[in-house]
Amino acid sequence: MPEHFYRPADGHRLPHDPFNSIVAPRPIGWIGTLDRQGRRNLAPYSFFNALNYVPPLVGFSSNGWKGTVANVEATREFTWNLATRSLAEQMNLTSTTEDVDEFATAGLEAGVSLEVNAPRVAAAPVTFECRVTQLIELHTAAGDATGSWFTVGEVVGVHIDEDLLVDGIYDTARAQPIMRAGGPTAYFGIDTSSRFDMRRPR
Repeated sequence: MPEHFYRPADGHRLPHDPFNSIVAPRPIGWIGTLDRQGRRNLAPYSFFNALNYVPPLVGFSSNGWKGTVANVEATREFTWNLATRSLAEQMNLTSTTEDVDEFATAGLEAGVSLEVNAPRVAAAPVTFECRVTQLIELHTAAGDATGSWFTVGEVVGVHIDEDLLVDGIYDTARAQPIMRAGGPTAYFGIDTSSRFDMRRPR
Protein backbone atom coordinates (compact mmCIF):
# COMPACT_ATOMS: atom_id res chain seq x y z
CA MET A 1 0.00 0.00 0.00
CA PRO A 2 1.21 3.57 -0.59
CA GLU A 3 2.86 5.09 2.47
CA HIS A 4 4.21 8.44 3.52
CA PHE A 5 7.79 8.11 4.80
CA TYR A 6 9.84 10.85 6.36
CA ARG A 7 12.91 11.34 8.52
CA PRO A 8 11.91 13.61 11.42
CA ALA A 9 15.21 15.45 11.22
CA ASP A 10 14.31 16.51 7.66
CA GLY A 11 10.71 17.53 8.39
CA HIS A 12 7.42 15.71 7.90
CA ARG A 13 6.15 17.58 4.80
CA LEU A 14 2.59 17.58 6.16
CA PRO A 15 0.31 20.41 7.35
CA HIS A 16 0.76 19.29 10.98
CA ASP A 17 3.35 17.07 12.66
CA PRO A 18 1.65 13.63 12.86
CA PHE A 19 3.72 12.31 15.77
CA ASN A 20 1.35 13.49 18.50
CA SER A 21 -1.64 12.22 16.53
CA ILE A 22 -0.17 8.76 15.99
CA VAL A 23 0.79 8.22 19.62
CA ALA A 24 -2.72 9.08 20.72
CA PRO A 25 -4.86 9.52 22.55
CA ARG A 26 -2.49 10.06 25.45
CA PRO A 27 -3.43 10.22 29.14
CA ILE A 28 -3.01 13.65 30.68
CA GLY A 29 -0.50 14.13 33.46
CA TRP A 30 -2.26 16.75 35.60
CA ILE A 31 0.58 17.38 38.02
CA GLY A 32 0.34 19.18 41.37
CA THR A 33 3.49 20.40 43.13
CA LEU A 34 4.83 22.83 45.70
CA ASP A 35 7.96 24.93 45.38
CA ARG A 36 10.50 25.39 48.19
CA GLN A 37 8.47 28.30 49.56
CA GLY A 38 5.28 26.24 49.67
CA ARG A 39 3.65 27.94 46.66
CA ARG A 40 1.27 25.74 44.66
CA ASN A 41 1.64 24.75 41.03
CA LEU A 42 -0.72 22.72 38.82
CA ALA A 43 -0.04 21.91 35.18
CA PRO A 44 -1.17 19.39 32.54
CA TYR A 45 1.37 17.33 30.60
CA SER A 46 0.37 15.38 27.49
CA PHE A 47 3.40 13.09 27.66
CA PHE A 48 2.37 10.94 30.64
CA ASN A 49 1.76 7.28 31.39
CA ALA A 50 1.97 4.37 33.82
CA LEU A 51 5.37 2.67 33.71
CA ASN A 52 5.46 -0.23 36.17
CA TYR A 53 3.18 -2.46 38.27
CA VAL A 54 5.14 -3.16 41.48
CA PRO A 55 5.99 -0.70 42.76
CA PRO A 56 3.54 1.42 40.76
CA LEU A 57 5.50 4.02 38.78
CA VAL A 58 4.22 6.86 36.61
CA GLY A 59 6.13 9.33 34.50
CA PHE A 60 5.69 12.60 32.65
CA SER A 61 7.89 14.57 30.29
CA SER A 62 8.24 18.34 30.19
CA ASN A 63 9.37 20.14 27.06
CA GLY A 64 11.78 22.47 28.79
CA TRP A 65 12.67 23.24 32.39
CA LYS A 66 9.40 24.56 33.77
CA GLY A 67 8.05 25.32 37.23
CA THR A 68 6.81 21.77 37.71
CA VAL A 69 10.24 20.30 36.97
CA ALA A 70 11.96 22.76 39.30
CA ASN A 71 9.47 21.85 42.01
CA VAL A 72 9.88 18.09 41.69
CA GLU A 73 13.65 18.51 41.75
CA ALA A 74 13.41 20.61 44.92
CA THR A 75 10.77 18.62 46.83
CA ARG A 76 11.01 15.14 45.25
CA GLU A 77 7.24 14.73 45.21
CA PHE A 78 4.09 15.46 43.18
CA THR A 79 0.48 14.41 42.70
CA TRP A 80 -1.16 13.13 39.56
CA ASN A 81 -4.83 14.03 39.24
CA LEU A 82 -7.29 12.42 36.83
CA ALA A 83 -8.53 14.94 34.27
CA THR A 84 -12.17 14.23 33.43
CA ARG A 85 -14.72 15.68 31.03
CA SER A 86 -16.34 17.72 33.80
CA LEU A 87 -12.94 19.21 34.71
CA ALA A 88 -11.68 19.74 31.16
CA GLU A 89 -12.12 23.51 31.03
CA GLN A 90 -10.45 23.99 34.41
CA MET A 91 -7.63 21.65 33.41
CA ASN A 92 -7.10 23.75 30.29
CA LEU A 93 -6.86 26.93 32.39
CA THR A 94 -3.98 25.41 34.34
CA SER A 95 -1.88 25.18 31.17
CA THR A 96 -1.08 28.89 31.48
CA THR A 97 2.59 29.86 31.32
CA GLU A 98 2.07 32.79 33.69
CA ASP A 99 3.64 32.66 37.14
CA VAL A 100 0.41 32.22 39.10
CA ASP A 101 -1.29 29.81 41.50
CA GLU A 102 -3.08 27.66 38.93
CA PHE A 103 -5.44 26.23 41.55
CA ALA A 104 -6.74 29.75 42.18
CA THR A 105 -6.71 30.72 38.49
CA ALA A 106 -8.84 27.70 37.58
CA GLY A 107 -11.12 27.98 40.62
CA LEU A 108 -10.02 24.59 41.94
CA GLU A 109 -9.95 23.60 45.59
CA ALA A 110 -6.70 21.97 46.67
CA GLY A 111 -7.12 18.77 48.63
CA VAL A 112 -4.78 17.62 51.39
CA SER A 113 -2.48 14.73 50.55
CA LEU A 114 -1.74 12.08 53.17
CA GLU A 115 1.71 10.79 52.15
CA VAL A 116 3.28 13.85 50.49
CA ASN A 117 3.01 17.61 50.88
CA ALA A 118 2.15 18.29 47.23
CA PRO A 119 -1.47 19.44 46.79
CA ARG A 120 -4.08 17.45 44.93
CA VAL A 121 -7.14 18.52 42.96
CA ALA A 122 -9.99 17.95 45.41
CA ALA A 123 -12.54 17.57 42.60
CA ALA A 124 -10.52 14.94 40.73
CA PRO A 125 -12.07 11.50 41.23
CA VAL A 126 -8.64 9.86 41.35
CA THR A 127 -5.32 11.14 42.64
CA PHE A 128 -1.92 9.46 42.93
CA GLU A 129 0.47 10.79 45.56
CA CYS A 130 3.99 10.29 44.23
CA ARG A 131 7.62 10.46 45.35
CA VAL A 132 10.21 11.14 42.68
CA THR A 133 12.50 8.23 41.84
CA GLN A 134 14.26 9.70 38.79
CA LEU A 135 14.58 13.03 37.03
CA ILE A 136 16.18 12.46 33.65
CA GLU A 137 17.20 14.90 30.93
CA LEU A 138 16.25 13.31 27.61
CA HIS A 139 18.86 12.94 24.87
CA THR A 140 18.95 12.30 21.14
CA ALA A 141 20.40 9.12 19.61
CA ALA A 142 23.59 11.12 19.09
CA GLY A 143 23.76 11.91 22.79
CA ASP A 144 22.75 15.56 22.57
CA ALA A 145 20.53 17.03 25.30
CA THR A 146 17.01 17.86 24.09
CA GLY A 147 16.14 20.29 26.87
CA SER A 148 13.22 18.06 27.87
CA TRP A 149 12.97 16.41 31.28
CA PHE A 150 11.36 13.10 32.25
CA THR A 151 10.14 12.67 35.82
CA VAL A 152 9.42 9.23 37.25
CA GLY A 153 7.48 8.92 40.48
CA GLU A 154 6.55 6.02 42.74
CA VAL A 155 2.87 6.04 43.68
CA VAL A 156 2.74 5.97 47.48
CA GLY A 157 -0.92 6.88 47.97
CA VAL A 158 -4.07 6.48 45.86
CA HIS A 159 -7.39 8.33 46.29
CA ILE A 160 -10.41 6.89 44.40
CA ASP A 161 -13.97 8.17 44.45
CA GLU A 162 -15.93 5.13 45.67
CA ASP A 163 -18.59 5.79 43.02
CA LEU A 164 -16.05 4.54 40.48
CA LEU A 165 -15.75 1.15 42.19
CA VAL A 166 -18.39 -1.25 40.86
CA ASP A 167 -18.41 -4.46 42.89
CA GLY A 168 -14.89 -3.49 43.94
CA ILE A 169 -13.65 -3.10 40.35
CA TYR A 170 -12.53 0.31 39.09
CA ASP A 171 -14.76 1.37 36.18
CA THR A 172 -12.55 3.25 33.72
CA ALA A 173 -15.32 4.61 31.50
CA ARG A 174 -17.47 5.72 34.45
CA ALA A 175 -14.78 8.25 35.39
CA GLN A 176 -15.05 9.91 31.95
CA PRO A 177 -11.31 10.51 31.60
CA ILE A 178 -10.12 12.81 28.85
CA MET A 179 -7.03 12.26 26.74
CA ARG A 180 -4.88 14.44 24.54
CA ALA A 181 -4.71 13.87 20.80
CA GLY A 182 -2.86 15.45 17.90
CA GLY A 183 -3.30 19.03 16.83
CA PRO A 184 -3.56 22.14 18.97
CA THR A 185 -7.13 21.55 20.22
CA ALA A 186 -7.98 17.83 19.96
CA TYR A 187 -9.02 15.76 22.98
CA PHE A 188 -10.88 12.46 23.28
CA GLY A 189 -13.05 10.77 25.85
CA ILE A 190 -13.94 7.12 26.23
CA ASP A 191 -17.20 5.29 26.81
CA THR A 192 -18.41 1.72 27.07
CA SER A 193 -19.34 1.57 23.37
CA SER A 194 -15.64 1.45 22.44
CA ARG A 195 -14.82 -1.43 24.80
CA PHE A 196 -13.82 -4.89 23.62
CA ASP A 197 -12.27 -7.79 25.56
CA MET A 198 -9.44 -10.21 24.79
CA ARG A 199 -7.62 -12.75 26.92
CA ARG A 200 -3.87 -13.15 26.70
CA PRO A 201 -2.58 -16.44 25.32
CA ARG A 202 -1.29 -18.82 27.96
